[in-house]
Amino acid sequence: MQATRQWLQDPSKSTVDNLNNVRREASRHFRNKKKEYLKAELEELENNSKIKNIRDLYRGINNFKKGYQPRTNTLQDQKSDLVADSHNILARWRNHFSQLLNIHGVNDGRQTEIHTTEPLLPEPGACDVKFFSN
Repeated sequence: MQATRQWLQDPSKSTVDNLNNVRREASRHFRNKKKEYLKAELEELENNSKIKNIRDLYRGINNFKKGYQPRTNTLQDQKSDLVADSHNILARWRNHFSQLLNIHGVNDGRQTEIHTTEPLLPEPGACDVKFFSN
């Protein structure tokens, strides 16, 4: 980035050469990183083949054949507009689940219903106790 700024400020032969050298070094660096990554992937596939881990072997082969496939994170908001910003996506999911779970505010304790598996029966009276004790 610094070499690009220098070239933009002073487009002389020396700054162009410096920019080309920086680009060449960056390309070489990333080419070597890619080569290391692919070598590690092939070693992992070989290892899975040797230890008879067939599922991971074929999963790795399929990923290797498909190559890099970028994923897009988009979502529709309530107005059916596409949202791609991660903060807006998180806000949309938060809103969706709050509506789904009916969490709109603080619940009043008096409105809470208690659901039990046993039916609510009145307490037994004195005559009920005598009837069941005989």
